[in-house]
Amino acid sequence: MNLIRILLLLMVALSAQAARAVDVPYLTGRVTDNAEILRAETRKALGEQLAAHEHDTTNQIAVLTVASIGDASIEEYALEVFNAWKLGRADQDNGVLIVIAPNERRMRIEVGYGLEGTLTDLLAGRIIRDLMTPRFKEGDYDQGVADGVHAVIAALGGNLTDLPPPTGTTGQGNFGAGSGDSFLSGTDLGWPERILLGGFIFGIIGLFTGIGLLTPGAGWFLYFFLIPFWAMFPVIVIGTTGTLWVFGTYLIGYPILKLIISRRGWYQKAAKDLKTKGRASIGGWVLKSGNSSSSSWSSRTSGGGFSGGGGSSGGGGASGGW
Repeated sequence: MNLIRILLLLMVALSAQAARAVDVPYLTGRVTDNAEILRAETRKALGEQLAAHEHDTTNQIAVLTVASIGDASIEEYALEVFNAWKLGRADQDNGVLIVIAPNERRMRIEVGYGLEGTLTDLLAGRIIRDLMTPRFKEGDYDQGVADGVHAVIAALGGNLTDLPPPTGTTGQGNFGAGSGDSFLSGTDLGWPERILLGGFIFGIIGLFTGIGLLTPGAGWFLYFFLIPFWAMFPVIVIGTTGTLWVFGTYLIGYPILKLIISRRGWYQKAAKDLKTKGRASIGGWVLKSGNSSSSSWSSRTSGGGFSGGGGSSGGGGASGGW
């Protein structure tokens, strides 16, 4: 899950939203209901429950409702509030923040470093999708927040049997299975994040895949080299099920396309030129070969190549909407 967080924070850093300041509300208690969506008795009961849990475990859980998060993403907003409020002990990082933004219909469970192994991203996503979201869709914020808090406490205590059964499952234990979005299940990113991150991921590995298909000799090396990338990175955008389909398509489709392309006249001519002349022209590019097994690309007009980027790390959790 660290890879998911690294690429997610990379996307947030590249987004224009990341440069905008977040208006962090005052911490008024364990339940800060600035959006005024909870009844007074609900706030009191949750506050007492969270206080008892903190007394028993030192884990510090806070709930925040805010009418709107403005231009910020729910991930950015929750992280800013979490760090400003400094939830959890400094030597344990055992804090959890549950944020609900009714106007944007978004929520997030932000988890401190010390609790990531217990309250995993996948489990936080299940709590949001299967417990809180159904209640929020019905307009019952009190029950949705109460169910979410109860589930977080149960998860931190290792009492998974205390969690209500996931909604929309087929009995196989898959989170979100059978919910009508099974092809994209397993990821909590919203559509804007999926589009931005998908453009980055599929743009990079898609570029090298295309080069492999069009390159004589080194094309088969790229095929095997890209296998782990097609098996891992799409999970971040389209989930496990979608990645299995994409990965299978790559494993089968690449060799078929490669064989079809290798029979084209221009491809055979390029392969022959590489062996006899050490260079070949394909479209607007010149392919050069230092020997029979390696090759490189260069542009006729610019003489340039291509480069990649890096990432950063951050906290865990999960997001969702209703």
